[in-house]
Amino acid sequence: MFTPEPGFPLGDIPQAHATERPDAVAVRSGEKQLTWAELYRASTEVARGLRLSGVGHGRIVPLMLPNGVDVVVAAFACLKLGAVPQPLSTRLAPPEEEAILALSDPAVVVGLEEGAPVGDGRMRSTTVAELRRRAGEFKEDDLVTEVGPSWKAPTSGGSTGRPKIILSGAAGAFNPFDMEAWGLRPGEQSLVTAPVHHNAPFSTAMTTLFNGGTVTLLERFDAERVLADIERYAITWVYLVPTMMRRVLALPEKTRERYDLSSLVSVWHCAEPCPPATKQAWIDWLGPERIHELYAGTEAQAGCTISGTEWLAHRGSVGRTTWGEIKIVALDGTPVTEPGVSGEIFMRVSEGKPPAFRYIGAETEEDDGWSTLGDIGEFDADGYLYLHDRRSDMLLVGGVNVYPAEIEAALTEHPHVLSGAVIGLPDPDRGNRVHAIVQIEEGSPTTAEEIDAFLATRLSPHKRPRSIELVTTPLRSAAGKLRRSALRAERLTDGGGARTP
Repeated sequence: MFTPEPGFPLGDIPQAHATERPDAVAVRSGEKQLTWAELYRASTEVARGLRLSGVGHGRIVPLMLPNGVDVVVAAFACLKLGAVPQPLSTRLAPPEEEAILALSDPAVVVGLEEGAPVGDGRMRSTTVAELRRRAGEFKEDDLVTEVGPSWKAPTSGGSTGRPKIILSGAAGAFNPFDMEAWGLRPGEQSLVTAPVHHNAPFSTAMTTLFNGGTVTLLERFDAERVLADIERYAITWVYLVPTMMRRVLALPEKTRERYDLSSLVSVWHCAEPCPPATKQAWIDWLGPERIHELYAGTEAQAGCTISGTEWLAHRGSVGRTTWGEIKIVALDGTPVTEPGVSGEIFMRVSEGKPPAFRYIGAETEEDDGWSTLGDIGEFDADGYLYLHDRRSDMLLVGGVNVYPAEIEAALTEHPHVLSGAVIGLPDPDRGNRVHAIVQIEEGSPTTAEEIDAFLATRLSPHKRPRSIELVTTPLRSAAGKLRRSALRAERLTDGGGARTP
């Protein structure tokens, strides 16, 4: 089987595998699948269509596509041109969409509907089918593969409440990094259960394909479908987040026992802390040697991995540093050198390595290469890292980062809202429930339902508060600081105090 060498152009991957195994399935989703020959032909045609649309070397191409074969076709088309694929959610709220596209400055946006207005309305989306149709205007020998400056451009929110682009520091050429970090082997049969507009699902799906494996993309998460697809396609590698793991465990035992999971070699999870009871249940079910966890940010300066076997000896850990460098810094700014002492986690690339990322739309706050994701944790004496909490300005909801500042900014756009504070309250399924505390004037007729409807036009569904509480007392100190920790503690004490819209 063809195995790319470091530096091999990613845009030539489909052709290389198609030459060797034209009829082998490369990607499937729902009722659709593409062989390597079909993927090569389709991605080449889309690349021609993109070129005619003005896409060139280094240009970011937003892909507003759901999980399916089209997003893979479009991604390889971008890589063929030396352009940078940027998978985006199809459910972005208009202000988010406009802000991201303003940063991307694309020549074209690939979406679900031909001619749909995107961003501020001055641009219209095109589809994979339309790009393939345009390819007839391009001659076969006019397209030469180029290696782009970056192979992906995922997006993120931030403490400022504005989105940013995290441009990968890796060029559009084969790099074994993701393969090694995720334990992906050549020829892997991978099941990706989460939306590929998130970084880890996109990276693992594409890395599987780079290495000649087959990717099965779930169109939407379904707990039993995960087990059924593992059996049906002899899946060897699967990606999950802890919320999904809990939902699979919630299936009746007879349902779980109905499926043959013997093909599974690796179950990987990341994106949010995994409750020890959930992890233990999966280890008891499938065996510790199959369960793996990765801890890192989209920036990928450094990261940890841990197997289930290691976890049993270091219960609660996210592993030892696998790449890059990680250190703990006390809240007063002094380095932590003793095991068992907690502080903020800082990361940087290993000495002599190139930068792992570059932000578009934000400044990189670094000190001698060190930067932080805002996590609090500690190392034990054996070098295993333990996470204690997330920095107060970020919540993890079902494995997705949600930034309170962004929601609070949207709240204050309402004419009757004086101030807003967004906190996370415990949720047994998704880890956190987004709860908004909204200060209004005494006697205001404003309702929680009205505010929820207002936010629905400004925020994506996963960012909208699941509960809204109206108050007339100030939420900020005299110095203008929000008292998030105190507000959260009060609601945990009194049982929530929330009214659900």
